[in-house]
Amino acid sequence: MPGSLGHLTRRFFDVLFSTPLDAAERAAVEGWLDGGQAWVFFSQPDPDQRHGFHAALVAIAGGGKLDVVRAALLHDVGKRHARLGVFGRAFASMAIRLGLPLTRRWRLYRDHGETAAWELEGLGCEGVIVDFARHHHGGRPLDIPAVTWDLLQLADQPPKTGATPGAE
Repeated sequence: MPGSLGHLTRRFFDVLFSTPLDAAERAAVEGWLDGGQAWVFFSQPDPDQRHGFHAALVAIAGGGKLDVVRAALLHDVGKRHARLGVFGRAFASMAIRLGLPLTRRWRLYRDHGETAAWELEGLGCEGVIVDFARHHHGGRPLDIPAVTWDLLQLADQPPKTGATPGAE
């Protein structure tokens, strides 16, 4: 954490202009997740829900099974604990990149993958969900096949403006 400057820039605008999921999108998410997972997903801010939903669509378009779709949906749930808005996230990301001292909330944001992994593990999520949350900003863990890892990494990229997953 954090990603490249290009990733961060695209993610900043993705968060800034994000819209809440509509009823059909919410229903789709509810169909992919069980009760505890759905509660965690919907407790995220709207931009993180939108990002997770887009990631799930990319995973589906790439042939991902349900556990991979869930991994795409849930990988960032740890960010909500930092309670940062779009500008707080931008400042935290820059501080992390520059190696500056971090506030408690910025550390929570930086460590969101580990936080999500512990939370998802506590919910009894499959290994790929927990491991992708924990490692999505790092290297592939040995228990996630390379093809699955590559699909999840692709899914984690901010969408191109106006792009529909699977049509890129």
